[in-house]
Amino acid sequence: MKKNELRRKQVLKHVVEEYISSCEPISSKLISDKYIENASPATIRIDMNKLEKSNLIYQPHTSAGRIPTIQGYRNYIKESLGQESEQKFSNLNILRDILIKYYKDIPLALHYIMQLLARETDQLSFVAEPEISYGYLEHLEVFKISQDKLLFVVSLDSGLDKTVILKCDHNISLFQLKAIVRYINDSLVGQRIFDIQNTVIDEIAEKVTEENIILKQFLEELQNAFSEISSYYIHFDGNISFLEQPEFNDKKEILSFLNFMQRQDYLINLMQKNNDNNYNILMGEDLAQTELANYALIFAKYQIFGIPGFLGVLGPTRMDYKKNIAIIRDIAEMITETTKKGMVVTKK
Repeated sequence: MKKNELRRKQVLKHVVEEYISSCEPISSKLISDKYIENASPATIRIDMNKLEKSNLIYQPHTSAGRIPTIQGYRNYIKESLGQESEQKFSNLNILRDILIKYYKDIPLALHYIMQLLARETDQLSFVAEPEISYGYLEHLEVFKISQDKLLFVVSLDSGLDKTVILKCDHNISLFQLKAIVRYINDSLVGQRIFDIQNTVIDEIAEKVTEENIILKQFLEELQNAFSEISSYYIHFDGNISFLEQPEFNDKKEILSFLNFMQRQDYLINLMQKNNDNNYNILMGEDLAQTELANYALIFAKYQIFGIPGFLGVLGPTRMDYKKNIAIIRDIAEMITETTKKGMVVTKK
């Protein structure tokens, strides 16, 4: 790579990091004086012009310095991946202590983890978990409320009841329904909802003979019912200190951001579609909404006692990506590693 191309990469890196730190447009003189002393401000301006033509930075006002574009942030993150992979979250011992202390109360453990994430990143942290997956089935009732509709009532050991009405195209008589529900209760009561949904129903279905077509059909409906009630729920950290960032000086921006937070189904759908890596970053057009163009979502998938969830931060595109990526990635990996095989692992 040519010398001037290497210098432009450095200029972009310094523009991004200085802007993340100061939230002020970055001048060529600052880059020359602080970082690249063997290049004059005029030379740095030429580099900035080329970066601007490549849509990596832009000038918000005439005679002002430059700030990164979405493409500039993406380029910076890509170029910084090697440094990010070397960076580690330094407080993993605190995380491990939380998991060990509260392993019998998963919601409380996740609450403290979310608070830790907010403190370390200075952004809005969240945990998305399957709302009932950790619970155990206490009782199942199914009622036929019309010729083609069934009402499922799922009662959990916590005292929580979940109901769902499903259209049923199979002709199941009341007598058959009572017999099947009695059999299902004998087979499923006392088992974890996540296991019922992901393995137990399939195991029962494999043992059912072709002659017992009514039971096979009911098991399909039961699987649909558990899928309906096992939706994810996002818990956000209650600390609003992240709103002190300059990006939220405008009331309109605050309202837009709060509206984004409330769109849980949309956020869950985004994460489920984009969770191929050990961490994931969505920004700009990735969020598929014009009003969200100035925000970024960094998240990772974790498993706690085998049950998957998501955790991460939501904030302005101007955030410390190298630090935040390492924190989110390492916390998710530690949760999965510490609770693997259904038990808390106290030592590596």
